[in-house]
Amino acid sequence: MKFLVALVTSLIFSAVAVALPVNGLAPDALIKSISSEVIDIVKADKEIQSGNFKKAAELVDKKVAPHFDFMRMTRLALGREWRQANADQQKVLANEFQTLLVRTYSKALTEYKNQIVDVKPLALKAADTDVKVRSEIKQSGAKAIQLDYYLQKTNDSWKVYDIEVAGMSLVTNYRESFANEVRSSGIDGLIKVLQAKNKSDDTVAVKK
Repeated sequence: MKFLVALVTSLIFSAVAVALPVNGLAPDALIKSISSEVIDIVKADKEIQSGNFKKAAELVDKKVAPHFDFMRMTRLALGREWRQANADQQKVLANEFQTLLVRTYSKALTEYKNQIVDVKPLALKAADTDVKVRSEIKQSGAKAIQLDYYLQKTNDSWKVYDIEVAGMSLVTNYRESFANEVRSSGIDGLIKVLQAKNKSDDTVAVKK
């Protein structure tokens, strides 16, 4: 299951020719392109397959993280508690949440076992700025798992702001624990908890 969450990060967008493409690709072509590139790199890199977390994190940081809106993801994960944070705290929270997610994805990429990604066509309209992309992860001897991606177009690019794995939202999955921490220790308390989680030996700094 951890691999599925990681793979989600490498499947970023979807699109068809009915709308102008963003950055040369209109949003299923881009998903397929990024996912194929990441998987091909993992397949060819014995160090990542053997558990080299640092190399996996560098791959996620370079190829995947730029396509995510971590500020919006953090805001959604905190829900109503987000309004308690000032601008500086919001930036720190987003940075720490990004590091946490990149760390999780990177660990999972080292567990890749030849799963197949099936990205579903998206009927994108010219006026669409917020879309849901569907796909499945197929694996030998197991039922395919549904993955849905929520993306928003901002300026000239699409950004992922949430992911559903088998119907479970990634950002809302954190909401209860984040809210409980804020209620008990405030925004600074949540920041300290995230920083502590990100200070283990295998955490790799993420470019901000």
